[in-house]
Amino acid sequence: MEPAMQNSKAPDMCRLCPRLVNLRDQADKKNPHWHNGPVEPFGQEDAKLAIIGMAPGMGGANRTGRPFTGDHAGDLLFATLEKAGLTRGTYARRADDGLELVETIIVNVVRCVPPQNKPVASEVKNCRSFLLETIGKLPRNCTYFALGRIAHDAFLTAMGLRRADFAFAHGARHQIGRESVLIDSYHCSRYNTNTGRLTTAMFENALFMAAQNARIGNWKN
Repeated sequence: MEPAMQNSKAPDMCRLCPRLVNLRDQADKKNPHWHNGPVEPFGQEDAKLAIIGMAPGMGGANRTGRPFTGDHAGDLLFATLEKAGLTRGTYARRADDGLELVETIIVNVVRCVPPQNKPVASEVKNCRSFLLETIGKLPRNCTYFALGRIAHDAFLTAMGLRRADFAFAHGARHQIGRESVLIDSYHCSRYNTNTGRLTTAMFENALFMAAQNARIGNWKN
């Protein structure tokens, strides 16, 4: 299923969400050398695998300006991408480390850091056009990999699909239209890994399934 193309990009000083703007302004006063703004997608615009995250972390992407870069979730995500053969270069927790993604893109459904690491529905809605802009550039047979229920639900809503028809579950595989596939994973957050809800093996298995479905990395051809 191919969504309508969007002509929209989150501006550097986007002020659509008062809660997020307030938190971003507070962070800028405390750490003015941080990114402290909307975080744009990272990777190839015509990727075969799209990783859908929730939102930037305060000390991660909000600090560095690149999705999942500089925090625990990024450490696990990028290590797994490397293991799957989907990176070039070395991840060094910095946006300028030279790391490249192979046929993969990472995008968050909300592009500014939210309080308590959890966006509300209005914030997800406000960012929907930016998510659709990214999706609209992807191939019709793209494989989507949702990190957590919020990302899963936001993706389905953006695609105009009923959530009830696609139950979220770790490792679940959903057919989206005739060509695309959505695969779910618990979010690779420190909370989920520390509590044992998500193990490294579980996360690797889900991401490897997505890469295999997209036929990229170690599963190319």
